[in-house]
Amino acid sequence: MKMRMAFTLAVFVMAAAIGATSPALAQQKKQLRLSHPLVQTEQSESATSAWIFRNWVNENSETLEVRIYPSNALGEERAVYEGMQLGSGATCAIGGAAILGNFVRSVGVLDLPFLWDGYDHVHRALDGQAGAMITRDLEKVGFKIMAFLDSWGARTLATTKREVKAPEHIKGLKIRTIPAPVWLAAINLMGANATPMAFGEIYTALQSGVLDGFEHSASTIYSQKFYEVTKYLTLTHHILPVWVIACSVKEWNAMSPKDQSIVMAAATLARDIERGLAPGKEAEALTALKAKGMVVNTIDTAAFRKAALEIQDKFAAERGATELLKLIRDAR
Repeated sequence: MKMRMAFTLAVFVMAAAIGATSPALAQQKKQLRLSHPLVQTEQSESATSAWIFRNWVNENSETLEVRIYPSNALGEERAVYEGMQLGSGATCAIGGAAILGNFVRSVGVLDLPFLWDGYDHVHRALDGQAGAMITRDLEKVGFKIMAFLDSWGARTLATTKREVKAPEHIKGLKIRTIPAPVWLAAINLMGANATPMAFGEIYTALQSGVLDGFEHSASTIYSQKFYEVTKYLTLTHHILPVWVIACSVKEWNAMSPKDQSIVMAAATLARDIERGLAPGKEAEALTALKAKGMVVNTIDTAAFRKAALEIQDKFAAERGATELLKLIRDAR
């Protein structure tokens, strides 16, 4: 609690400082366009990180001004990254690392089911050799990775009618997930029938009975009001997504060494605060969901974790990421 209060105080101090910046001076600065996929609210990891990043750069750089473009205002995530490779559109972006698997296939292993043992494991791996390998490979295709961020909660299972208190209760349920091979494999691994579907269609599909449930973080389930159409939440924690702050290599190389230092410091500060908030955000969401009437259960995932090893090995081999997977496992 004290750490979170300190983080919050630091952010408000920055906010007060940026409010004193001269508008005339700000107009003379080169604009750094920062894209992220979510609504600009304190309830999301990308919005919070973007806000901190912007305030730090705008206060400390005499030549750069960050402008935030939330809710994919500059285009869908893949298109944003493609533009960054060319040095157009967004200068930097905050988003799930999974999308970068379209440019470097090995990055896709970060979303493997039951890969991570928790936030500490993620930090040891991505602040160490595994992260260095990913950073190097992505820089070769045009992306400067500034920081690895935490997802505010691992993926959980929300269901409408069937309470899942044991692994066998999942069998046969139609569960929506992201339409990507790794995510589909994770849901099928647990015995459910993975159903790919666009995010915007989930609420109605749950309401109408087309789906028996879906999977997402507790924070998203609360912020998007899915408690209105689901009753039970099971803490499977089957995937712990990784987020990144990335900048265009072309834009990065055009910055002065001083501005590069400021931008890197902004990303590091955003990472440290965002990570510090992550455990508390998940706990807050679970408390709020219980208050809304959702029944929250834990489940023994030992059998799932054992079965996931084969899937992890298979996907890593297909993506040339066997060495990366080993580095991640060794960081436990």
